[in-house]
Amino acid sequence: QVQLVESGGGLVQAGGSLRLSCAASGRTFNSYAMGWFRQAPGKEREFVAAISWSGGSSNYADSVKGRFAISRDNAKNTVYLQMNSLKPEDTAVYYCAADLYGLGNPRLNSYDYWGQGTQVTVSS
Repeated sequence: QVQLVESGGGLVQAGGSLRLSCAASGRTFNSYAMGWFRQAPGKEREFVAAISWSGGSSNYADSVKGRFAISRDNAKNTVYLQMNSLKPEDTAVYYCAADLYGLGNPRLNSYDYWGQGTQVTVSS
């Protein structure tokens, strides 16, 4: 069992930056690929970024490539999402998720555990 708690969301102006964190419980964090997803009002949850269990590979949605960066610190059981050059269309609830022995794929149904989400609002 893994519990995930996101933090770092908030209100930011377009062009600004935020860093999301996701803290995981349990002693097997480094067995999980970690992903970030987001869901805007009235829209389906969508993939943002993912990182393999080792941190050796990462994967991004086209809409965030070059602006967002995912990283992890296995010693701290934490995964991060650095978001730069934010746009109003990035406004959403952001969720982290864990995929046991995964490699960081973008499919929602590959992930076994989900956090409760953190709101990111980008004003124009």
